[in-house]
Amino acid sequence: MAAEPNGDPESLTQPFLALQRSTINSTSQVAIVGANVCPIESLDYEIAENDFFKQDWRTRGKMQIFQYIFMKWLLCFLIGGIVGVIGFCINLAVENLAGVKFVVTSDMMLQRRFGMAFLVFSLSNFGLTLFAALITALVSPASAGSGIPEVKAYLNGVDAPGIFTLRTLFVKIIGSVCAVSSSLLVGKAGPLVHTGACIASLLGQGGSKRYGLTWKWLRYFKNDRDRRDLVTCGSAAGIAAAFRAPVGGLLFALEEMASWWRSALLWRAFFTTAVVAIVLRALIDVCLSGKCGLFGKGGLIMYDVTSSSVAYHIVDVPPVLLLGMIGGLLGSLYNFFLEKVLRVYNLINEKGIAYKVVLACWISIFTSCLLFGLPWLASCRVCPADAGEACPTIGRSGNYKKFQCPPGHYNDLASLIFNTNDDAIKNLFSKGTDDEFQYSSIIIFFVTCYFLSILSYGIVAPAGLFVPVIVTGASYGRLVGMLIGSHSNLNHGLFAVLGAASFLGGSMRMTVSLCVILLELTNNLLLLPLMMVVLLISKTVADAFNGNIYDLIMKAKGFPYLETHAEPYMRQLTVGDVVSGPLQLFRGIEKVANVVHVLRTTRHHGFPVIDEPPHSESPFLYGLILRAHLMELLKKKAFLSDPVPTDIDAFEQISAEDFMKRGSGHYNMIEDIDLTEEEMEMFLDLHPFTNASPYTVVETMSLAKALILFREVGLRHLLVIPKISGRSPVVGILTRHDFMPEHVLALHPALIRSRWKRLRLQFPRLLKLF
Repeated sequence: MAAEPNGDPESLTQPFLALQRSTINSTSQVAIVGANVCPIESLDYEIAENDFFKQDWRTRGKMQIFQYIFMKWLLCFLIGGIVGVIGFCINLAVENLAGVKFVVTSDMMLQRRFGMAFLVFSLSNFGLTLFAALITALVSPASAGSGIPEVKAYLNGVDAPGIFTLRTLFVKIIGSVCAVSSSLLVGKAGPLVHTGACIASLLGQGGSKRYGLTWKWLRYFKNDRDRRDLVTCGSAAGIAAAFRAPVGGLLFALEEMASWWRSALLWRAFFTTAVVAIVLRALIDVCLSGKCGLFGKGGLIMYDVTSSSVAYHIVDVPPVLLLGMIGGLLGSLYNFFLEKVLRVYNLINEKGIAYKVVLACWISIFTSCLLFGLPWLASCRVCPADAGEACPTIGRSGNYKKFQCPPGHYNDLASLIFNTNDDAIKNLFSKGTDDEFQYSSIIIFFVTCYFLSILSYGIVAPAGLFVPVIVTGASYGRLVGMLIGSHSNLNHGLFAVLGAASFLGGSMRMTVSLCVILLELTNNLLLLPLMMVVLLISKTVADAFNGNIYDLIMKAKGFPYLETHAEPYMRQLTVGDVVSGPLQLFRGIEKVANVVHVLRTTRHHGFPVIDEPPHSESPFLYGLILRAHLMELLKKKAFLSDPVPTDIDAFEQISAEDFMKRGSGHYNMIEDIDLTEEEMEMFLDLHPFTNASPYTVVETMSLAKALILFREVGLRHLLVIPKISGRSPVVGILTRHDFMPEHVLALHPALIRSRWKRLRLQFPRLLKLF
């Protein structure tokens, strides 16, 4: 994805700003993938319409077209089924691992062996965290974090090595189970999105020659465009499996993940999430019969707060508006703190694997001390006479944890903090428990969750943000409900649901998908109007301060993500103001030695092909050829002895399968190709393999307009041609990095000063506050 530079020293047109062309594009071409710094590339979503492609497409009959369509739906079915089973197994494993840990600890608490209980609790958490950190750091560093930023960047056109490998898939599943079971304040929704994307990518790679799994029917999917659609379906399936929310998962993929969407993809994603829902329902029914272990109920991913008495009036709207504003402020502050912590963690992680693992272990020890120690600050409360369940609760699940309290009493803070995240959310969302919690306990729990979730996310282990944000928002929502008390018709559990919605909106900045996910989670459609209002307000307030959490993480990691809109200053620039040089060109018939030299000395992935006399009357742009195609021509040694076109059909030496895209992150290396001196003196006819109809723009087009074209079409290379004929047929090539604000502002620093001046004129009072 290196920027193809511009070799024309001057422009015959007058740009809006003084022309300042650099020799190279200095923007970063590496990013933090998971926990490691890796080189990144762009994806080829554009179809290379060369003679070779056209001939291969013409040979396809009706049966092959049917196979192509049938395999798309079959793969969506497999993605949904596999993700559903994996999501269920992850939930089941977490329930049983965490359940055994809490039961053993509770039994020791009943025996008044508090020191031994803390030792068992902290050591089990430490061991689980250590195992998750070790397998992540040593086996697959790309598995660290939630994986949503990496998948979102991939769907925008950024390819990072290792994010969709079989190794990453296994580490993501096992590491997520261990990390969530270790009582770290992390979730499993984000890792499930990454897991779904991994499964989709692996199924869409068309088999593997290495393992002898090559099926002719799968060869159609060996291109980035079809894989992109499958990965989109996989990400939707991940959210559907995490929250048992099929429609919410579909909308999440549409609103947050996908950069390109169309109706055909909508149908397939809907089918995929429907399969997930059916598979989960069937497996949960098996668990309800008691066949899934001591704690395997299978349904704790759904928090049922249905109430037949839900009614609200106009007097309930002001508290909801207040919740939305608080959620926006807290969410934007949360994003700010998380970004700063991730930058500090990156500095630590750069020092080596040992530092990554030690950091994760220290966070585990700190978390265990807080979770076991803070409930001692809460006073014991008498069990209510009308409690809907056993009080106090002995073991894991339940609203009334006994902890250190005498018989007939419970510890309300332990019911929240000395518990799994799923059970804490269930307790906060529960109805008929308005008098269960004290103010001090809710405040302590909120502050603990707020900061622990920030500290836990950046460690070298699979960790999601959805569930920690939900539990944090639910705690302050419950607090607001307690403060309002009888002045509202809403019970405290419904305030907790609305608080979770407002904090999700303030942090993640989604509206439609979050609304539907929470409605499917809580099974309460009557909350729809209030939830819509609170999400809109929280997002509006938070947008005034910073971006959504996943965009901030992508930026911190260094992914060159193309936004849907262009910056205002880009309309002051032309594409000729940002292309850089020197430009690497190939002729239609090129010497092998020249091709090898260019491939060895550059990292470019696209090269303009021009025809010059005597092969044409005047120089003109024939098209664009990809580096991958040149590598295949060199490997197959499709050479000519003389630099003249011949009647020899090059298609006889090369098949369509040779030009199909390999798996994500796998590329041919020029160093692996051995050529003799005699072969280096031969020639390559590039015409049959050159995309003769690449997208081109004139050098006077505004940068903003070119960006919209580049993103909407899903391009990797955009050729810039001169406004006036008679010059070189091509001025330069625009790639993804040429549109990055860092690159544009580095070329034209005057834009930074003009932007600051404009802000001072528009917001003088606001700037005085800073």
